[in-house]
Amino acid sequence: MIGRLRGTVADRRTESVILDVGGVGYRIAVTPRTLVALPGLGEEAVLHTHLHVREDQLALFGFGSIEERDLFDLLLGASGVGPKVALAILATLTPDDLRRAVAGNDLALLTAVPGIGKRSAEKLMLELRPKMDVLAEANSSSGAMSQAREALENLGYSSEEIRDSLSDLSHESPVEELVTMALRSLGKRRMS
Repeated sequence: MIGRLRGTVADRRTESVILDVGGVGYRIAVTPRTLVALPGLGEEAVLHTHLHVREDQLALFGFGSIEERDLFDLLLGASGVGPKVALAILATLTPDDLRRAVAGNDLALLTAVPGIGKRSAEKLMLELRPKMDVLAEANSSSGAMSQAREALENLGYSSEEIRDSLSDLSHESPVEELVTMALRSLGKRRMS
């Protein structure tokens, strides 16, 4: 599965971007928020991706943060929500807005998304509430670790190097401390 791509922005469209990664151009569907946050043509960008596989199609969806990608995956797990609806939800609502809507049972916020009516919003809230509680717990316990992992990825370290450097560190430590300790560990490994 393709979980992250780093490459040069080769083309921008209203709903997608082409990212040139090692000479291969990946067309990635993105939200307008992600598109605006991307750098200009010819500049390097990183997108956290979800590869959606169907019988007749492979489609890549890209997000500026791991949090958005995780919410996209969560939305796809809800019945009646496909990639287009999940992308529309994330295009309309920020992750915090979506959490507030589900926690506060705010149907008006969810029905603001094109393609979601009152009944769909009610059903979606019932399905998402327990899953978002689990996601919130996971993010709070590993949020610093996830941010440290993302920072090291952005510095160009491989997932194996990152995993090895973070494996012995405390999940309770602040992000800055995790990154500093991981960089020390990575430096020592490269020196030996």
